[in-house]
Amino acid sequence: MQKTIFVVDDSATNLSTAEKVLENHYRVITLSSAVKMFTILEKVTPDLILLDIEMPDMSGFEAMKRLKSGDSYSEIPVIFLTALTDAVNEAHGIELGAVDFIVKPFSEPVLLNRIKNHLSIDELIRERTTQLRERTEKLVQLQSGIVYGMADLVESRDANTGGHIDRTTEYYKILLDAMYAHGIYPDDIRDWNPEAVVSSAHLHDLGKICIPDSILNKPGLLSRDEFNIMKGHAAEGERIIDKMATRTGEAEFWQYAKMCAGYHHERWDGSGYPYGLSGSKIPLPGRIMAIVDVYDALTSDRPYKQAFSSDEAMHTIRDDSGKHFDPLVAELFYEIKSRIEAEKIKLSSRAPV
Repeated sequence: MQKTIFVVDDSATNLSTAEKVLENHYRVITLSSAVKMFTILEKVTPDLILLDIEMPDMSGFEAMKRLKSGDSYSEIPVIFLTALTDAVNEAHGIELGAVDFIVKPFSEPVLLNRIKNHLSIDELIRERTTQLRERTEKLVQLQSGIVYGMADLVESRDANTGGHIDRTTEYYKILLDAMYAHGIYPDDIRDWNPEAVVSSAHLHDLGKICIPDSILNKPGLLSRDEFNIMKGHAAEGERIIDKMATRTGEAEFWQYAKMCAGYHHERWDGSGYPYGLSGSKIPLPGRIMAIVDVYDALTSDRPYKQAFSSDEAMHTIRDDSGKHFDPLVAELFYEIKSRIEAEKIKLSSRAPV
């Protein structure tokens, strides 16, 4: 397909000359001002723009700033056509994002070769960018597959908690979205990758793969010794994830996963495990995980207890605000209870009979 070139210059002579040089090689659109260029850009996206600097209505530098300020036009390569040959103007143009300068009056070979070179470079960059994006998407899909596979492995061993991982992950997402919307801990979560944080919640019980089946699937209440062994799953999960992080080098995702796995049984008042941390010393992903984990445990049947109603579970969590749970996050969880309950109903309807 023939490439499209915009030539923007307030001189009719320069426009005519450029068109004659380029018309046998490219689709050429000549424009007498930058203002007209932006009008045409709403309908046509060129492969390259030749842009004069000194124009009356809008200078080339002003036009360049506008081109680079939005997503729609920012990737279009721009070559300045100019009689200004001083280093200051050239440096300013390059700083604004121009790929080259061509001094007027220009020769046909110089103009054609410069355009050809920059179009080839731009095409190569786009090709490499597409390849990189595709590879990144494949890696993300692979990581997601591994995460889901590991989560399924854990849940398949625990006969008492069917669907727990999927439910808690959905509740986590709703709660985190609400934290962003309501400005809860904005400085802490501003730079988080929300998708990675939510996905990492799948691994919060990973350490249970180290717990013996006789304890994990015991139909009744655990003895003190058995409970102490069960408590080890938090530290074991953190240890396993830490090894994965070391081997894969994917620091961000595994860091979130470590905090969900290792700290979701810590309590705000310091009476939790495995480290007995209190208050804000408990990493925030673990504090969020603690709330959704307890909510799902309370509202699920176990061999040793019947499920609480959602309303009863919500009041229990609110009553434990400032003791078991982060008070700001617990209060927000209560405020969005209708959304959590709606999600619970939706997930229950999907559950196999």
